[in-house]
Amino acid sequence: MKKTAIIVDLDRCIGCYSCEVACKNENHIDLGVQYNKVFTIGPTGKFPDLEMYYMPAMCQSCENPPCVSVCPTGASYIDKDGVILIDSKKCIACMSCISACPYGARKYNSKREYVEKCTMCSHLLNAGDKPACVKACCSKARIIGDVNDPNSEVSKKIAKAGKAAHSLPDEGNKPATRYILHDKTAKWQEKKSWTFFDNK
Repeated sequence: MKKTAIIVDLDRCIGCYSCEVACKNENHIDLGVQYNKVFTIGPTGKFPDLEMYYMPAMCQSCENPPCVSVCPTGASYIDKDGVILIDSKKCIACMSCISACPYGARKYNSKREYVEKCTMCSHLLNAGDKPACVKACCSKARIIGDVNDPNSEVSKKIAKAGKAAHSLPDEGNKPATRYILHDKTAKWQEKKSWTFFDNK
């Protein structure tokens, strides 16, 4: 089964926030709502050998998404490309999916009265284009493709990176998103759990 996911090369990311801006512009996201957010990790190390990196966070494209299984109306679903989406017409804003997501990647839009999340710009994917964040990345740190296809660009990049390809903690949901960060002073942050978009 096809599973579309975004791979972020943190060795290349310069923290320019182009992906954040492009995401909000393309998807007409209201103030206070973010599908994609760039975090600064670090600095780490000892002076003068200090490093830090930038980590863009979005939906982790889980193979077994709990947000889908807990949805009582079927509003949360997986499309033909393996992208996790929300049908706003079916969403009753019960917040079950928000509680189920291990990464806090979903947000309630009080203005529209339904839950929202990163869609990987599915409207662009369906037109044969790339997500806005991928197109806007000036350092070419973001690529998208089918992680279940061993011949895809993303699969080859993950294979080439080896142990430098990281995922966020797996709570049984099997996140498909990968972050490439080679072993430098700035170590991959091994947190027991990650929650995004909480302003911490």
